[in-house]
Amino acid sequence: MAGAAPPEDVERLLIQFRDESGEPLGSPFDVPLRITPGELQLVCNALLQEDEPVPLAFFFRDAEIVVSLEKTLAGQAVETEKVLDIVYQPQAVFRVRAVTRCTSSLEGHTEAVISVAFSPTGKYEGLGAGGGLGARQGHRAEPGSFSCRRYLASGSGDTTVRFWDLSTETPQFTAKGHRHWVLSIAWSPDGKKLASGCKNSQIFLWDPATGNQIGRVLAGHSKWITCLCWEPLHINPECRYLASASKDGSVRIWDTLMGRCDKILTGHTQSVTCVKWGGDGLLYSSSQDRTIKVWRSQDGVLCRTLQGHAHWVNTMALSTDYVLRTGAFEPAEATINPQDVSGSLAELKEKARQRYEKVRGSGPERLVSGSDDFTLFLWKPAEDKKPLERMTGHQALINQVLFSPDTRIIASASFDKSIKLWDGRTGKYLTALRGHVSAVYQIAWSADSRLLVSGSSDSTLKVWDAETKKLAIDLPGHADEVFATDWSPDGQRVASGGKDKCLRMRA
Repeated sequence: MAGAAPPEDVERLLIQFRDESGEPLGSPFDVPLRITPGELQLVCNALLQEDEPVPLAFFFRDAEIVVSLEKTLAGQAVETEKVLDIVYQPQAVFRVRAVTRCTSSLEGHTEAVISVAFSPTGKYEGLGAGGGLGARQGHRAEPGSFSCRRYLASGSGDTTVRFWDLSTETPQFTAKGHRHWVLSIAWSPDGKKLASGCKNSQIFLWDPATGNQIGRVLAGHSKWITCLCWEPLHINPECRYLASASKDGSVRIWDTLMGRCDKILTGHTQSVTCVKWGGDGLLYSSSQDRTIKVWRSQDGVLCRTLQGHAHWVNTMALSTDYVLRTGAFEPAEATINPQDVSGSLAELKEKARQRYEKVRGSGPERLVSGSDDFTLFLWKPAEDKKPLERMTGHQALINQVLFSPDTRIIASASFDKSIKLWDGRTGKYLTALRGHVSAVYQIAWSADSRLLVSGSSDSTLKVWDAETKKLAIDLPGHADEVFATDWSPDGQRVASGGKDKCLRMRA
């Protein structure tokens, strides 16, 4: 036809889909250079042949394809005649809505709130308060599943543990028994028990349905309790054993049914700052002696000592922390009403095991540690005592580290006023989140790994978008430093507590 423009030559290239472990999906095929993530999603889901298509993100050499493949390749040295590997990552099917408003301010504690924690299903939650930050790393509570009421728990410098009813956002029970600041709280992964440890070196167990003490006081440590952690649900659905770390340099494993100490793990020469109970039967302890020790939980044998930090190790996180915390509870199935995780112990154990193995994948758990030496180390502690990566960039001590629930991102909170994000597999630096004007004490991920909340000594909470790597929402409201924050496993609420003695709920 006269005057018609000649057909435009569309540049094409060969691509090969691969999953995160490098396994190919289908064969290489050619696509237009301008292909968009939406079009890649259609092709990839057709190859995956899933009943329900899943949201996917696509990457070329660690760079996410956001607009088109052409834009992602711009500026990169690429041989277009070769097959390009495109890595696909399944994303959470559900989306957590960013919290935007303070729904209630819960008063009752008469001293600072040091720790807060939601139960695994978001039905129960615990908070801890104290006259100071206590042990400097944030203590996370392990959640549980159970009656139709939903609670939050808090521990405080006023020596009490309080349970709050999440459906009405009102105080439910005040658990009294400690004689000093409650420094750490932890939910059993079935949600039926809350453990609390105090500056007086005692550990109490509480029933969140009644607020009453369960069994006897667990006494044996000679200095204050710095951290508590329960045995994972998929290892023991009875949630019988509890590990505690103390300033006395030891880790103790308690039989909570018998009310006695089962094992004492000694070897650290200074205060133990954090303890984690891994999903493959290993215990990890970090210390001010600059080391991390790996123990076999079954018999208490020391497997290896991880060395590299030049100062106190303040905090640790496992890549599987979130799935271990939530046990048999599936956040994607949660609604505004609490999800009852019912079934026999064997069924709960199996569901928890399946969830754990899916998150862990084919490799071992990864561990990240943060220190007063301003650095983080990424480890595969079940296999090697050499670190995978030394992560530098912070200008002050690191207070808390956390893997995102999907294990792909590590977030670190520091006294340098920033939060930094790192690749959860390689430890590679991704970005810094800046906005706080004072030290960042604690952070918490949303269940879909898309949002991160941080609490600071500047009295604010801030919600960050992990995809855009920018500030999403600024949440003022506290009158003083925010020591503790947690995001409920169902994604619907954020709780925070601090020096102003108030617990604030946001939805």
